[in-house]
Amino acid sequence: MNLFPDNPNQKNIIELQGVSQSYDGGNNWIIDKLDFIIEDKPDQGQFVVILGMSGSGKSTILRYIAGLQEPTLGTVKVRGKKVDESQRISMVFQQYSSLPWMTVLENVGLALKFQGVSKDERNEKAMELIRLVGLEGHEYKYAQYPTLSGGQLQRVAIARSLLASPKILLMDEPFGALDIKTRLSMQDLLTNIWHQFQSTIVFVTHDISEAVYLADDIYIMKSQPSKFVEHIHIDLPLERDRSIKRNPQYVSLVHKVEDRMVAVSEMK
Repeated sequence: MNLFPDNPNQKNIIELQGVSQSYDGGNNWIIDKLDFIIEDKPDQGQFVVILGMSGSGKSTILRYIAGLQEPTLGTVKVRGKKVDESQRISMVFQQYSSLPWMTVLENVGLALKFQGVSKDERNEKAMELIRLVGLEGHEYKYAQYPTLSGGQLQRVAIARSLLASPKILLMDEPFGALDIKTRLSMQDLLTNIWHQFQSTIVFVTHDISEAVYLADDIYIMKSQPSKFVEHIHIDLPLERDRSIKRNPQYVSLVHKVEDRMVAVSEMK
């Protein structure tokens, strides 16, 4: 079943080919011969959501793309080049990843500091992102709980990632620890960011309704040995707000994804 046919007329922004992962010298394969292609869509970007059972390797896929882990076999390319230290992609985790001894402003501008950008320039660029994610007025607070709420700390992480790599954003269950009101607000923020930056966003979640609301494509992984077995295109308008969750088409898509998740969970 080829979920990812090559399109010779369209470049791929992310490409995993024949990726396999073993932690015991090849006796057992956690991920087996996995292929995953995300095509580049200029002037639009993509919002790709990965679903699967716990332990199916969703977070590992993000780590490959981010350059935080190498597969045992296979190749991982971003923008046509093998991922290495020169082009690592920022990632937003469920756990708060800000450096608590640094201010919001310092955290957001961290990648530019490593690139040797002057303090004035990186602060100016960081403030643009801080305003975008709704943290203006908090820039000189330390990025730690309870000085900032959980939602605010995730906004810091999103702003930092956007400043480091605005065209690709990797997110590993970033809203999983947030209360429902904050989570809904963060979903709306993320859709706005997607359209403003026209980014390629790869997002891992266990929340099916969240996946359908955010994604234009959903890929489902089966458990070990893991690989992608389902691709569901979300046929909803790209411009969305919360009212779409009352739309019968949205409800039908949630049920469709739920049914496919149950079927995939029973695969051997």
